[in-house]
Amino acid sequence: MVEGDLLDGEALRAAVKGVTRVYHLAGWVSRRREDAGALFRLHVDGTRALLEAALAAKVERVVVSSSSGTIGVSTNPDFMATEESEYPIPILKKWPYYLSKVFQEQTALAFGREKGLEVVCVNPSLLLGPGDSRLSSTDDVLRFLRRQIPAIPEGGLSFVDARDAAAATIAAMAKGRAGERYLLGAANWSFEKFLRKLEQVSHVPAPRLRVPKRLADFALGLLDAVSRVTGKEWVDPVSAEMSRHYWYIDSSKAARELGFAPRDPDVTLVDTVKYLKKKFLEENVDGREVSPRADSES
Repeated sequence: MVEGDLLDGEALRAAVKGVTRVYHLAGWVSRRREDAGALFRLHVDGTRALLEAALAAKVERVVVSSSSGTIGVSTNPDFMATEESEYPIPILKKWPYYLSKVFQEQTALAFGREKGLEVVCVNPSLLLGPGDSRLSSTDDVLRFLRRQIPAIPEGGLSFVDARDAAAATIAAMAKGRAGERYLLGAANWSFEKFLRKLEQVSHVPAPRLRVPKRLADFALGLLDAVSRVTGKEWVDPVSAEMSRHYWYIDSSKAARELGFAPRDPDVTLVDTVKYLKKKFLEENVDGREVSPRADSES
């Protein structure tokens, strides 16, 4: 692991000196639209700077960790993305995090083609499992455990155990094809199924209310207006928007070429809940609930 700033050329040159292979895993998870500029600088400009440093240092291969959300999102519950799917820009333009990851991925693959550097992309879906100390991808599970999810969203998600995604990333370095990307997902579930499964493994009741889409749009607009007037955010509009979409993906290419074989998703949920309860919900010696870190970088 190398500590440094992706926008610091000197730090990048030092990081890749004498290195033959690079895993580019650095990123920042934010759903805030006002963070668009910072997200693009980090994910796009930072990735290009790293690849330029790697090329100059004669690095043999770079594996870039992208996101399944660059292609795996739709308003159609029957759609399942493959590596050949087009970027759904009309949807993603509302969400700067995913849009910045689209341009990161395009930048990395184009750089590899044009400069002769071997670049492989891996596209994991929502990363669950133990160890997410910064809550960059398990925050919504913690909110469920705190009973802060009042209703069942209409859409669906894909998720994968972080440990299985890590193994597939290592496999991509060893045998992934240069210029290719690999979707990594273990389960494609509706949010209703996901929340019911969380109820089973955590013994925390899932919400019973399901809100029809038209009513959800009205309620979201009303709460957003109230938030602007009061200065208090009653609902995260970006998260609410995202939850009404379907994030389903097909990982058969990764299974064929990388040997990707994720564990039972129920096991992932059990381990996620166990970790979050122990780290964030147990009381400390003063009887106060442990609070997570405020930042969300990963």
